[in-house]
Amino acid sequence: MIYFDNSATTQPYKDVVETYTKVVQQYIGNPSSLHPLGRQAERLITQAREAVSSLLGVKSKEILFTSGGTEGNNLAIKGTAFRYRNRGRHLITTKVEHPSVYEAFQYLEGQGFEVTYLPVDKTGAVSVQKVKEALREDTILVSLIHVNNELGTVNPIQEVGRLLADYPKVLFHVDHVQGIGKVSLPFKGSGIDLCTVSGHKFHGLKGTGFLYLREGIWIDPLLHGGSQELRHRAGTENIAGAVSLAKALRLTLENQQNKTEKIKQLQGMIVNAVREIHGTHVNSMEDGAPHIIHFSVPGLKPEVLVQALAEEGIYVSTKSACSSKQSEPSRVLQETFRDEELAKSGIRVSLSYDNTEEEANTLITTLNRVIPELLEVVNI
Repeated sequence: MIYFDNSATTQPYKDVVETYTKVVQQYIGNPSSLHPLGRQAERLITQAREAVSSLLGVKSKEILFTSGGTEGNNLAIKGTAFRYRNRGRHLITTKVEHPSVYEAFQYLEGQGFEVTYLPVDKTGAVSVQKVKEALREDTILVSLIHVNNELGTVNPIQEVGRLLADYPKVLFHVDHVQGIGKVSLPFKGSGIDLCTVSGHKFHGLKGTGFLYLREGIWIDPLLHGGSQELRHRAGTENIAGAVSLAKALRLTLENQQNKTEKIKQLQGMIVNAVREIHGTHVNSMEDGAPHIIHFSVPGLKPEVLVQALAEEGIYVSTKSACSSKQSEPSRVLQETFRDEELAKSGIRVSLSYDNTEEEANTLITTLNRVIPELLEVVNI
């Protein structure tokens, strides 16, 4: 098996699975319980929170454990909107956000909020100027994706953060799900107030994640019924999930330091090879995230190519995993390229630090054979 769908989910590190198993078997207490087993569990989640915060250079009380990216984005966006609606009801995002952001804003429109969906340029990035032009007296939130989950485009988060420093009533949320461990983003010094991260995108387990919530910010919870996570997220804590996530983050950040050049080389190999295949169009940008390659084969249904590669033991995807079963063309590609053929024929190849040159060469060889065969069938 050759797995090139790491933007959808990653294979958990062996050490992470072992850590999870050990904790779930040996530490059975509820952190809210007063007996020794409860205090033991509480210490573990405190240590996990401190480990994550230390790796990111933030305070431990600024880390809220969640179930992943979708919950984190919804908690940040809806929690901010409802908490600060007396300040204003205007929100800003872009037209190319992940569905868990885009649909959260659509929901808020039905709750009486006004949303500005900013356009992006031909690379899929939003400009700082567009953000500035959209700001109003009643704006309370700007939410941007850091690394686009389909194209790998990197947004100018730090520049937007500097802009918003002059607008203290406007909070800044960043969806960092695709960027964590691949494209560095200092939480402190970037003007970020809220930041979403999902564990299974960096070799942690599904159902784990965290939301960075800057000290001094308060948001309305989505869940009620307990005082966990500083009253922002009720429910018994996932101790094993939090501990294993902290380990996955540490291992991934170590890989980012040591293996970034390797993954860039693999990306360059694949991009250059795809460009040489007749009928293909590379969509991802050279200055984008190092782990995402996106290309289109106009005239060919992407699911056909995905299945053809799967028959060869190679796994890639089309658009966001949350939307891949929908038949509509990619909203991200439509808004970026304004080209229906590119939008409905996109393929995403996404790498991890564990992928090898041999795997990349196998993919290249297979694409060189399969794409012309499929296009010939289509054109008969």
